[in-house]
Amino acid sequence: MLDFMKNTQLHFIDGSWKGVSETSASTDFKPQLVLAFGSTSLIGSPSVYGDLKGKFPDATIISASTSGEIIGDSLFDETVVATAIQFEKTTIKAINTNFSDHSNSFEVGNYLIEQLLADDLAAVFVISDGSYINGSELVSGLNENRPPHVTVTGGLAGDGARFQQTLVGLDHTATNGEIVAIGFYGNHISVGHSSFGGWDEFGRERIVTKSEKNVLYELDGTNALDLYKEYLGPYLNELPGSALLFPLSVKIDAESGNLVRTILSINEQEKSMTFAGNLPVGSQVRLMKANFEKLIDASTEAASAAIGKKAEMPQLAILISCVGRKLVLQERTSEEVEAAKNIFGDDTTITGFYSYGEISPFSPNTKCELHNQTMTITTFSEIL
Repeated sequence: MLDFMKNTQLHFIDGSWKGVSETSASTDFKPQLVLAFGSTSLIGSPSVYGDLKGKFPDATIISASTSGEIIGDSLFDETVVATAIQFEKTTIKAINTNFSDHSNSFEVGNYLIEQLLADDLAAVFVISDGSYINGSELVSGLNENRPPHVTVTGGLAGDGARFQQTLVGLDHTATNGEIVAIGFYGNHISVGHSSFGGWDEFGRERIVTKSEKNVLYELDGTNALDLYKEYLGPYLNELPGSALLFPLSVKIDAESGNLVRTILSINEQEKSMTFAGNLPVGSQVRLMKANFEKLIDASTEAASAAIGKKAEMPQLAILISCVGRKLVLQERTSEEVEAAKNIFGDDTTITGFYSYGEISPFSPNTKCELHNQTMTITTFSEIL
């Protein structure tokens, strides 16, 4: 097969841009799309956006704040990774909206997918605010009018481990509350995807008996926070931070796979726990705990599954991993990036970021889901 897509990468580090490849210097290289992932302070800087617009004046530029930037087999903090992409046979359309312009997160997702719909729409990649949005409601809206053959993947912007503000932008300096969706059109674009967690489940399965969207009150008719504390042992006094070590496995219905849900906060007065995604009444849940080797192996599994049975490696891979994994793995975090790189090899351009949530279907031709604490990978190739 003849490959059409061309990519180049730039890295803003230590106060200046460094070219990872020389493609950007070629007069024949005219990218239609630039993806820029960086720290909140840098991605929110007009000068960084201005630099990119100066280098790629005709490209659509999409930027997002992160909890860590991925380029190749390396992980960075407080930098900007920019990937410029030139398509030969594929057309793109990018749209944005702000959370403040809609009454809820479901409407945001529904609006985005409706704006992109066309007969030749093949895939959608979403980069969303990670502060105001309810990720579960967002993906429900994206699924509402999504044609079955259209793959939807993406992630929620990050803000280090600060959880103060997240920034996203489309052809302007990134700002608060923004959500961007990119539509890929035509039959020459090939998109792969996969999402793996690698956490160990333990304890017996329990049923959610009282919740309000992403706020959990009761499991099996018993106060959920008190029950959760029983399992924490020596980690009890480190709440809510220690909750990253013990997310929940959630099965919403018989047809869905198990989702991972991260605890964002606890309310001692209401005896409730707030999660990064919804836990509907009737859902089946089990506690989970970190297994470092399995977490890293999950990245290998995700990369392999995203490639699938394709004969050739993809031209671009976007890795979106959860900030919770980074906080758990700590100095070993780079190992999961290296694990993916080992699968893709040198022929695949790798970019990505650490996020506040990941978006991907469980399997091809199924609805997208919000994931937490996973390594989620989307691959792109343009083929004849």
